[in-house]
Amino acid sequence: MNVAVVGANGKIGKHLIKLLQESEEFSPRAIVRKVEQAESFQKEGIQSSLIDLEGTVEHIAEGLDGAHAVVFTAGSGGNTGSDKTLLVDLDGAVKTMEAAKQAGVERFIIVSAHQAHRRENWNESLKPYYAAKHYADKALEQSGLTYTIIRPGGLLNEEGTGQVAAAENLSRGAISREDVAKTIFASLTEEKTYNTGFDLIAGNDSIEEAIKRI
Repeated sequence: MNVAVVGANGKIGKHLIKLLQESEEFSPRAIVRKVEQAESFQKEGIQSSLIDLEGTVEHIAEGLDGAHAVVFTAGSGGNTGSDKTLLVDLDGAVKTMEAAKQAGVERFIIVSAHQAHRRENWNESLKPYYAAKHYADKALEQSGLTYTIIRPGGLLNEEGTGQVAAAENLSRGAISREDVAKTIFASLTEEKTYNTGFDLIAGNDSIEEAIKRI
């Protein structure tokens, strides 16, 4: 399975690309926005596509051609304003969904934010970000794609433990970016995660066990 990772140069994306590259079942494609990022992945023998999420749907679809699944883990970053959050985290995500359909891709996983589906639980200081995630997730649910929405808690750069909690609604918590990537990886072909969304934090169950109970 050829998996296109949008936002491959991000911290979660890099972990996921490594998992895909080391597997026998999957082949990664790094979707990035800078030439030097694409060249870096290519030097490691990883196929890459140069895509600007503020570009056209047709442009994005070209970069997804031949993929069997798309993982959207891109973001505007914490140092940008609400305008970029709107253009990347919301419109960029929706355009990628439209592009996936144009390219004939059926499987789509998006990395959202903890409790993004419940407005009353949004982080007050990050409301534009949560609004972007909320409506991108809504668009994915209505897209006709075979989707999974993963809503991780506070993101840590610690080494993953492989132990998580996953459910439709979870109290606040944190999780390593490595374990988010491992959960994405495990969800790609786990039918229990199809057409559903779930919160994800560190817990006591193995990733495989946790997602089978979604």
